[in-house]
Amino acid sequence: MPKPIRNSFMRNWWAVEAIPIYCVVGVTVLGCGWYLTRLARGPHVVWTKSNPTPWNEVKQDENVKMMAVNQKFDKSWTRDRL
Repeated sequence: MPKPIRNSFMRNWWAVEAIPIYCVVGVTVLGCGWYLTRLARGPHVVWTKSNPTPWNEVKQDENVKMMAVNQKFDKSWTRDRL
């Protein structure tokens, strides 16, 4: 790389002001990945043909939501296998 191009690249991409932007974008990407993984493991997603209706296994006293505000549940629903 020629020296003027390299200097302008380093000045723009490695500036101290850009570090918070990189941190925010990194945390956002990690959060999106975690949330998509959590959604993919929910009772309404079918991954195998051995049990085509996993939502029928959810009992009435099981919580499948991330946060239940006014409800009292005895236990939380978990997927036994993918």
